[in-house]
Amino acid sequence: MDEKNQPQRRRRMGPPGGPPRPMMQVEKPKNFKATLKTLSAYLSAYKVALAFVFAFAAGSTVFAIVGPKILGNATTELAKGLMGKLTGGTGIDFAKISGILLTVLCLYIVSALFSYIQGWLMTGVSQKLTYKLRKNLSEKIHRMPFKFFDSKNHGETLSIITNDIDTLSQSLNQSLTQIITSIVTVIGILAMMLSIDWVMTLIALVVMPVSIVLVSVVVKISQKHFKNQQEYLGHVNGQIEEVFGAQNTVRAFNAENRVMKRFDEDNGMLYHSAWRAQAFSGLMMPTMMFVGNLGYVAVAIIGGYFTIHGRINVGDIQAFIQYTRQFTQPLGQIAQVSGMVQSTFAAAERVFEFLGSEEMPPSAEKPHSASDITCSVEFKHVRFGYNEEKIIINDFSAKIRAGQKIAIVGPTGAGKTTIIKLLMRFYDVYCGSILVDGRDLRVYDRSEIRSAFGMVLLDTWLFNGSIMENIRYGRLCAADDEVIAAARAAHAHHFIKTLPDGYNMTLNEEVTNVSQGQKQLLTIARAVLAAPRILILDEATSSVDTLTESRIQRAMDDLMRERTSFVIAHRLSTIKNADLILVMRDGDIAEQGSHDELIARGGFYAELYNSQFEKAQGA
Repeated sequence: MDEKNQPQRRRRMGPPGGPPRPMMQVEKPKNFKATLKTLSAYLSAYKVALAFVFAFAAGSTVFAIVGPKILGNATTELAKGLMGKLTGGTGIDFAKISGILLTVLCLYIVSALFSYIQGWLMTGVSQKLTYKLRKNLSEKIHRMPFKFFDSKNHGETLSIITNDIDTLSQSLNQSLTQIITSIVTVIGILAMMLSIDWVMTLIALVVMPVSIVLVSVVVKISQKHFKNQQEYLGHVNGQIEEVFGAQNTVRAFNAENRVMKRFDEDNGMLYHSAWRAQAFSGLMMPTMMFVGNLGYVAVAIIGGYFTIHGRINVGDIQAFIQYTRQFTQPLGQIAQVSGMVQSTFAAAERVFEFLGSEEMPPSAEKPHSASDITCSVEFKHVRFGYNEEKIIINDFSAKIRAGQKIAIVGPTGAGKTTIIKLLMRFYDVYCGSILVDGRDLRVYDRSEIRSAFGMVLLDTWLFNGSIMENIRYGRLCAADDEVIAAARAAHAHHFIKTLPDGYNMTLNEEVTNVSQGQKQLLTIARAVLAAPRILILDEATSSVDTLTESRIQRAMDDLMRERTSFVIAHRLSTIKNADLILVMRDGDIAEQGSHDELIARGGFYAELYNSQFEKAQGA
């Protein structure tokens, strides 16, 4: 692949043993309103279910709030009964108290049932939305131009599909109902407290600003330590990940001590920042409890005074104290959820930006059928660059007849692989055109025209699965016998039979249980099985030994017979029998002709060929 011509990809980490780059911090959404509008549009498909979620969440909260007030009536009845018994009255009315307690029990059971139903409904909504977004993202990926993947870090794209979607799903499931219940709880408790006594309510509310001020101070101090904790956690995780993946390099350069020293430094900083963060955050609850207890004392004193003077009942004091304790919880939950909401909308914004990013130009409305093409190809004054500021194919023209074997040679960065990407329509040309059977490539449907091509690239691609499945990827409907025949043609059958389980052996995730040369043979077998009409070979035999290369070359010659073939090669000895050799230099065709013609001309090709021959002789 022409690495020189590709946009540079950012490295996430530094070198082994050196300082890794810090983990990206969670950011706030850049356009909250637009993200909210888009998310609302997605959620509108589930508006009926969401309406029931709101109703059941509110109902559950209301039933839970009413409970303490009714329970206070039981305490009042008990106090009246005791006082009556002391003064010679009828005593405690256990039947009435039992009725009150039964009513409270029923309220709490209904509240729990409503809470379960709203949780079940909200889980369904969030999972359906997650499924829909992941499906849309998967479909979007196949409509996106290749320049997107050349300019974006693969880890960032993967993070959107996994982490951001998970964050969105979990936050919706938790924060949405949490906000509803917290708001209803605050309003409901405030109403119930006012219904008992407005003076006591005012006293309970006075301590709230004190609590908020103290908590805000603690949060402000602890926040910077949490930020440092995340930064050094990113350092530690990044170094571990990088060193594990580069053990050969670390040991080859005896960098173990440097790596360990760097890890100890970062781990020590992580320890101190995490300790400080947890210590300060641990002050939050004791601070709130202390201020809350001051409020309880004030409420108890004033409530006792009011009870003595007959302003309120004993049970009302009990209910009021319960409400005072419950009042601070939803406020804390709202504060906690607000940070989660920011994270949710930041994740949603990245997802929606991905879904709204540029797509490949659409195929023609009435695409021409590619089923009967004879595979003649013509490049007419093609001009292209991976970005408009740097054009790497200046004025490329060539005409290839059907069935010809075309070799494309030239130094690294000349644009060889780029020409193949244009032919596969991974990118569209800026100027000029590429014709297949005399028609512009853009009049064909992309998927149909690509089905006519078979590719074997320098970078082998195999997936986690059996060898049989990997070869069958070239033609999914192929029978086992056809797969084995393709492996024989690619000279892969012998080494496959020597592996444990043969064709049923599972390649691991990194495909490290076979050699690089064996991986190349499997990709060649896959191309043989596909039996394409146009064959593209990009340094297809660069990873195999000379003997295997000669065998594969004969097999490839049989495969290329009567097929239009494009061969990119650095070892010029492998393309002597090409019908036409295109010699590229700085994005243009410097020379073209057969091997013998170009050697006789004594130009740039002859210079390349002789330099390789002299190098081989010297070796």
